[in-house]
Amino acid sequence: MSMGRHQRSVMKSDTWLTPRYIIESLGEFDLDPCTPEQMPWPTANKRYTKKDDGLKKEWHGRVWLNPPYSKEAIKWLEKMAKHQNGIALVFARTETNWFFRNIWDEAAALLFLKGRVTFCNEKGEKAPFNSGAPSVLCAFGEENLIALKNCNLEGKFVDLRKCVVA
Repeated sequence: MSMGRHQRSVMKSDTWLTPRYIIESLGEFDLDPCTPEQMPWPTANKRYTKKDDGLKKEWHGRVWLNPPYSKEAIKWLEKMAKHQNGIALVFARTETNWFFRNIWDEAAALLFLKGRVTFCNEKGEKAPFNSGAPSVLCAFGEENLIALKNCNLEGKFVDLRKCVVA
């Protein structure tokens, strides 16, 4: 998770977890390929940690992805775009090349979350500040489009299949 310079200086960890309520609102996932060693709540039935190197492993089933919020995120999103079955949580950097290539061009739907997400530390405690940028959930595949459309999270849902491309 990438935070502002001031926020990074206040915190001692670069690991920021998706709040439990987001995961629970989206249903059950088969795989989380990018999770810390210690996770205070389940994100998926199977988890790959840094030592497993989820980028090199084969992905299966419905995937939950909260990638590192750095330039490394692009590699994770490329793999999700190829896998086409899951939901990714990323900053809403809608104008960037990586967003166009991996999300606008590949995802089925988006849920722009209302407000800014306050992530949690490795103990499951909320950070003392929000993420510093807007976040979006990106659905890949029909099942995940339906999950985003029907979840109880506040925000604006966009069905990308119905968008006109200029």
